[in-house]
Amino acid sequence: MKKPERQGERLQKLLANAGLGSRRQIEGWIREGRVQVNGVTARLGDRASLRDQITVDGRPVSGRKLAANERHVILYNKPEGEVVTRNDPEGRKTVFERLPKLPQGRWIAVGRLDVNSAGLLLFTNDGELANRLMHPRQLIEREYAVRVHGRVTEDMLRQLVNGVTLEDGPARFEEVVYSGGEGSNQWYHVVLMEGRKREVRRMWEAVGALVNRLKRVRYGPIILDSRVKSGMWRELEKEEKKDLLRIAGIRDKRPWGTLKRPGSRVEKKNRPSPWARR
Repeated sequence: MKKPERQGERLQKLLANAGLGSRRQIEGWIREGRVQVNGVTARLGDRASLRDQITVDGRPVSGRKLAANERHVILYNKPEGEVVTRNDPEGRKTVFERLPKLPQGRWIAVGRLDVNSAGLLLFTNDGELANRLMHPRQLIEREYAVRVHGRVTEDMLRQLVNGVTLEDGPARFEEVVYSGGEGSNQWYHVVLMEGRKREVRRMWEAVGALVNRLKRVRYGPIILDSRVKSGMWRELEKEEKKDLLRIAGIRDKRPWGTLKRPGSRVEKKNRPSPWARR
């Protein structure tokens, strides 16, 4: 007799929605036998629901996390000096210290910026969305404002567009546009389709130039606008959310959540009056 199929969502989707990782990562965990459902080692294709007891590496996944179905995405303007990690052994400030608290789940950084770089970072609680936005096959543009110290020639710019060889393979800018400057410091806007470690800086170094300021100003359709000062964040607008899902190739109907800022009108409205009777 055929065993009835367990009701619920695919296990990797359920855990990705809880912010534990991307579906691809979680599929790897399932193959490695790291995930159990109701005490039984899970297999690819298994389904689960909020009623099931799920563990990863022996640690239970709380029902509260699993119920966190709302998708959140925020834009953060990273200042120089912060690192994109949760715990820094050197005790430096991390980007996660300034982010708003999620109702459930945890923030996942979409890509990274090194400690000396600034600008646009996206954060989400959706592991699948984060994974797709970072995957090279999506060919998502990243735009940077770069201040270069020293003389830059037309030949150097041609090399950057045609391609240079780095220790981890060839790299090229899709576009390089001069945007002004004074003395030996000149600003350029550059666009590339991937996000390897310190790639922008290494490309300029490959043609003999030194980057002394670097700021990401765009990730795909999302632009760092003047409303978001350094060290601040904002939620995406309705059209930005649509554009982000479109370039990631995600068409699901997962609802979007809304975050309350401390002191927001919503919170003030619900706050008891100091003159109310006690």
